[in-house]
Amino acid sequence: MAKRVTLSDIAKKLNVSNVTVSKALSGQKGVSDEMREKIIKLADQLGYKQPSARKRNNNKSKHIGIIVPGRFFKVQNSFYWLMYQEVATIAVQKKCFTMLEVVQPEDEEKHELPKLIQENKVDGLILLGRPKNGYIRKIREESSLPMVCLDFFDDFSNCDSVISDGFYGTYMLTNYLFSMGHTEIGYVGTLLYTSSITDRYLGYCKSMMEHGQEIRKEWVLDDRDWETGDVLAFEIKLPGKMPTAFVCNCDLTASILIKHLQKNNYRVPEDISVVGFDNFLYPGLSDIGITTYDVNVKEMAKKSIRILLDRINNVNVKPGVRIVQGEIVYKESVSPIHKNRNSSNNT
Repeated sequence: MAKRVTLSDIAKKLNVSNVTVSKALSGQKGVSDEMREKIIKLADQLGYKQPSARKRNNNKSKHIGIIVPGRFFKVQNSFYWLMYQEVATIAVQKKCFTMLEVVQPEDEEKHELPKLIQENKVDGLILLGRPKNGYIRKIREESSLPMVCLDFFDDFSNCDSVISDGFYGTYMLTNYLFSMGHTEIGYVGTLLYTSSITDRYLGYCKSMMEHGQEIRKEWVLDDRDWETGDVLAFEIKLPGKMPTAFVCNCDLTASILIKHLQKNNYRVPEDISVVGFDNFLYPGLSDIGITTYDVNVKEMAKKSIRILLDRINNVNVKPGVRIVQGEIVYKESVSPIHKNRNSSNNT
């Protein structure tokens, strides 16, 4: 069987980027007439076939594919279910159809192209949650479909992304802990597993540095299995000397940490304070309200749909990262440091 011709093959022969080839073949602006003609001619010569060759009509309803890595779409970890529902609701209001495809881990590892692309089902894509390295590049090389990354940033050139304000959200949460008298503060989240986790860690670091506090390696804890992404079954390893507060990368992690602390005879918030992120937690996972940063999921969904429709309709919009702000929600999981039990900091 002959090797399938990709956008990358065309780009290499003409010494241009994949994005330039994609724009030329999909009729988008930003490519000179001369280069567009060269690309189209070479694509025909090589026998390139676009997986996404649906005929687009601006007057007809659009079909939007929503691609989600399966490891992010578990019932217990249902923040992405909430986000998907918001996207689907906004899409209906815009007279669009949505099609959901959950990418299984083995397909993600093998870089198997989503069926929605292979079968020419959609006019554009929303990637919900960051796939593993190489998977987005595979989609870019095989398809010229307009695409928006939702809840993560991809460093591929000319990428459209919509993210929550993880950096400043966690920065403000850490500042809040300092305002309550805490100075010994840890962070819980497996760094580099997702861009969101790392962004939130960097917000925590900014606050710690501005308050003149050391970021202690033993107080930066993993919260999930690197291969499966499993948070619920992961055993968080507590340090020998405990901080008086923890900043967690999400509410699910915060709830697991609180249970783990309680099993080790720590009271929350009397002994140790905990903050989370997202303001979403599957019912029954925590018996205490977690102070958190509320993510404006509805606004993120609106922006994603708006950007994608502009791309589908060839509206000239500058690509980039759109950051949606949220706000702190104060609940029960934080107490002032003077109320904490001083003897609780050693195990």
